[in-house]
Amino acid sequence: MTTEKIQASIMDVLTTVVDPELRVDIVNLGLINSVDINAAGDVTINMTLTTMGCPLLSVLEEMIDEALKILPEVKTIKIELTWEPAWGIDRMSRYAKMALGL
Repeated sequence: MTTEKIQASIMDVLTTVVDPELRVDIVNLGLINSVDINAAGDVTINMTLTTMGCPLLSVLEEMIDEALKILPEVKTIKIELTWEPAWGIDRMSRYAKMALGL
């Protein structure tokens, strides 16, 4: 499988990771900036959160790890947290905005 297809599979799986407070998945919320995977199967996910100091970071990290275990190409997962670009509702998909009544 090509790197692009694996990245697409990772993004698909990440749509199953639902923010426990907002009840919308982290992809549609616009929390995922990028996903990279190398030949060894090491995945790096660059993401942001809706607010600094979000108490759900460790919960989301666990949920991401658990979700990505189903992909045989994924060997390790590293989550890089960034605040730039800052998260805003403009990063949300139409689906997420509708689900949240925005």
